[in-house]
Amino acid sequence: MDIEICCPKCEWKPDGRAYWQCSCGCTWNTFETAGKCPSCAKSWEDTMCPGPGFPGGCGKWSKHIDWYRNLDKSFKEELEKSFKEISVKQ
Repeated sequence: MDIEICCPKCEWKPDGRAYWQCSCGCTWNTFETAGKCPSCAKSWEDTMCPGPGFPGGCGKWSKHIDWYRNLDKSFKEELEKSFKEISVKQ
């Protein structure tokens, strides 16, 4: 089964462009790094769907992990655990 990435609220699918900006100012494609900024290494537990003005985006926040579809259950649990450990360290 292939992993799909789409907004859990509106079904918008990323097209590979850099729509996300970190608080450090870096702009990147958050799905290339599983929510971790390539500039400052901040891990984002939540991801915002690009809003109106982008093709189909809703502008709402969701857990980053919820954007991934068709994940194996044990793999999803490991990812969720990693996100929690990273956010506690920050």
